[in-house]
Amino acid sequence: MIREHFRGPLKPSLIIHGGAWNIPDESVEDCRAGIQRALEAGWKILSTGGAAIDAVTSAIVILEDDPTFDAGFGSHLNTDGRVQLDAILMDGNTLKAGAVAAVEHIHNPIRLARAVLEHSEHMMLVAGGAEKFAKERGIELCPPEDLIHERERIAWRRCLSDLHAAEHHLGHESGTVGAVALDEHGHLFAGTSTGGTCCKLPGRVGDSPLIGCGCYADAEAGGVSCTGHGEGIMKIVMAKMATDLLHDQRVLLPHRKKAGALSLAQAVADACVRKLAHRAHTTGGLILLDRQGRPAAAFNTPRMAYGYVEESGKFRIAP
Repeated sequence: MIREHFRGPLKPSLIIHGGAWNIPDESVEDCRAGIQRALEAGWKILSTGGAAIDAVTSAIVILEDDPTFDAGFGSHLNTDGRVQLDAILMDGNTLKAGAVAAVEHIHNPIRLARAVLEHSEHMMLVAGGAEKFAKERGIELCPPEDLIHERERIAWRRCLSDLHAAEHHLGHESGTVGAVALDEHGHLFAGTSTGGTCCKLPGRVGDSPLIGCGCYADAEAGGVSCTGHGEGIMKIVMAKMATDLLHDQRVLLPHRKKAGALSLAQAVADACVRKLAHRAHTTGGLILLDRQGRPAAAFNTPRMAYGYVEESGKFRIAP
């Protein structure tokens, strides 16, 4: 096990996001309020000696239940007018993940992803098979209508008659929520949850629940959760790229002649977003913690909703 050279408890750390997209001015306060509530839930666990897996799960559940974000209730509808949800949770110490995709009867897919992580030999279950597993684990199924916000139903109807116009949707280009936490025992977890893109084809699965794409955690490097254009993030396997680069000090070379110190974590986050733009020609963002719990975030969209806990214990929230 890593971190054996440390004596006593570690300083816990938490960072979360609510999606990188063109957040309009009128939605900023709702985003900030949601991030605040999620940070409070996760930090209450970590600051009292709780486990990173509980902090990540609790923070993401808050965001899934908040219709401001494209995850859980209030997610975008597919072309059939249904919500299909994806989520993943990954353990940085064991490298095991639990993921679910295209589920239609689950209020909080991150809870089902956790059940897969903890109680299944598999790492991903989809659609009906995932929901059968949920029933076996005592996770209640809900009617599909319970996941639909009237705002999204109206937007879907407008898209049907107006060639899928972006302006109909809150967060049309992307959504997704995620969290990364390090607890005082050195356990590192990362998670991501999403409703996917609006008017996606039924059965479409993006980057979010795919290990190494929308999420990755390795206790020897760090943990990552991504957001943005899923197909582009998949092309460069962005979350795994980030954790690999956390081992490579050469990432700092372009910054050494610039004023101000830049952490390796921030240099890595910036490098990954540049690669997303350069090779996949698209937009997105990511949050990460390195293995010491140092936070970083980067994005190439107009705004990204995210927040983290500073060393002082104060919450830093954007936008």
